[in-house]
Amino acid sequence: MKILYQIGEYVVIILQAFKKPDKGFIFRRQLLYDFKRLGVDSISIISIISLFTGAIIAIQMAYNIDSPFIAKSIIGFSTRQMLVLEISPTIISLILAGKVGSRIASEIGTMRITEQIDALRVMGVNPPNYLILPKMVAAMLYFPVLITYSIFLGILGGWIMGSITGLIPSADYIIGIRSWFDPFTLTYAMIKTVVFAFIITSISAYKGYTVKGGSVEVGQASTEAIVVSSILIIFFDLILTQLLLT
Repeated sequence: MKILYQIGEYVVIILQAFKKPDKGFIFRRQLLYDFKRLGVDSISIISIISLFTGAIIAIQMAYNIDSPFIAKSIIGFSTRQMLVLEISPTIISLILAGKVGSRIASEIGTMRITEQIDALRVMGVNPPNYLILPKMVAAMLYFPVLITYSIFLGILGGWIMGSITGLIPSADYIIGIRSWFDPFTLTYAMIKTVVFAFIITSISAYKGYTVKGGSVEVGQASTEAIVVSSILIIFFDLILTQLLLT
């Protein structure tokens, strides 16, 4: 019964968040603030992970292809496909669930235990609309940009490592990443990214918004937000893959 109560509570809070903002300029100001905190501040970690992940995938592909009858260009093709279909949208989203999700849950949770959310309500402000909606909109708009950036860096990482080690001729790698390209794979990646962005921000905000107690409980809520978001990302990854690619 507790899980049903939490689902109902989550739906009520998210519906309150999606109401039209009372003051547009405050919403836009908060949106720009969340663009920076949730998106721009994540660029460095995404750059490092994407670059090295692309390099590792390319090396592993080169290591496993030892037949002279298989063209080296297949390495570039496989690296691109793995990055577009799974690594960038799903793995990077899981990393963002840890970084961004914990920040959202701890920020809103701290406001809850210090009674700042109650003060907002007393002043006539809709707290979910003011605190949660800008974060969800910022993530759903900015995460696709981050994932596109991640795909580009991953492909670049594979090319750099292949050229340095000599395992993959540069010309073959470039032919591979340009071969058999289906634009729908990018659409599929962006759809997944937007869904994952909604999951990360809404679950984390809900966990922070409903926290009770003190700083220890805020830490527990942040951990729960990461765990639940990660599980839901994997679950919806399976559903979306089944719906969109079969």
